[in-house]
Amino acid sequence: MSERTRETVCSRRTLLKTGTGAAAAVATGATGTATAQSGENYDGYLSDVGNYDGTTVDLTGQSSVTIDVGAGNGLQFGPPAVKVDPGTTVTWEWTGNGGAHNVVAEDGSFTSGDTVVEAGTTYQQTFDAEGVVKYYCNPHKAAGMKGVVAVGDTAQGEVAPPSDGGSGDGSDGGDGGDGGDGGSEGMPDFGGYLSDANNYDGSVTDARGQSNVTVEVGAANGLSFGPAAVHVDNGATVTWEWTGNGGAHNVISEDDVFNSGNAVTEAGTTFEYTFDEDGIYTYFCQPHRAAGMKGAVVVGEEFPTQSAGGGGDGGSGGDGEGSSGPGSANQLALGTLLAMLALGLLSPIIFLLVARRRMAGDSQPRT
Repeated sequence: MSERTRETVCSRRTLLKTGTGAAAAVATGATGTATAQSGENYDGYLSDVGNYDGTTVDLTGQSSVTIDVGAGNGLQFGPPAVKVDPGTTVTWEWTGNGGAHNVVAEDGSFTSGDTVVEAGTTYQQTFDAEGVVKYYCNPHKAAGMKGVVAVGDTAQGEVAPPSDGGSGDGSDGGDGGDGGDGGSEGMPDFGGYLSDANNYDGSVTDARGQSNVTVEVGAANGLSFGPAAVHVDNGATVTWEWTGNGGAHNVISEDDVFNSGNAVTEAGTTFEYTFDEDGIYTYFCQPHRAAGMKGAVVVGEEFPTQSAGGGGDGGSGGDGEGSSGPGSANQLALGTLLAMLALGLLSPIIFLLVARRRMAGDSQPRT
């Protein structure tokens, strides 16, 4: 068994340790060959990982690579399986979504330590020896938050380069921004609703393409939803799952579209709602609303967006809230009806004024 050197860099937002790792995991199975089913790769370790499709992303040729912690629905590593050269440094970077996470090797050779919520936190590990390294997030392992680093020629299943949309490190970052604009949807405008929401860093977790999305109730400090803001497809079902932290919670939408009922403490409690109309749905935990326990679900492609010129949520907050909910069409219809009624009531008065003016004109002597 060979040794793997590990190295960690630390600052206020970075977990820090140095030293030499324990024995590296030994690769199993044929290297670089496709298996009959993606679930067979890596001894089925990734079979319950939501964003693993059987492909290992080829990141060889790079001295340093990055893996997102809290990708996808907030409970994933992204990408979940990567192939790197021996000597490569892997940096796990927290997105701030999905609650508190950590990175723990299955063989116990490394750990990032206590779970962390803060976006931008990083943890580094340098892999010198060939082998398959399996790791997980301790609080969310049962939810499928696991990953694999295949060092050297040890990858299993299909090996492919990063997709164009997911490889934006430096120069590709601009292209990533263009991709967002290409959707013509822009950044959702919450009208400042999430300005004091715990666990919200201004980003929206993109969970489109998933029929069922999970949001934690009592995430992070126990008084947060995780992720706080999520974007789902029309027709998707969102399941809120209680962590058991932070006391008794419930889930109530601002427009009374859904309500989980009385506040509950028990971990594992779930409440689900299927969204079949585009829009922005804001919600809160009633006992802890004042403490910032609020969230939002963006549904479909038709929803209020922030103005292209920026200006912040405050500048467009009034308009955003006026048209953000699914009932905006009803408000428009009501406004039209009121205008018609007002016009009907004023018409006789206008007619009398015009007729009187004409009569007065006719009574004037003509020369």
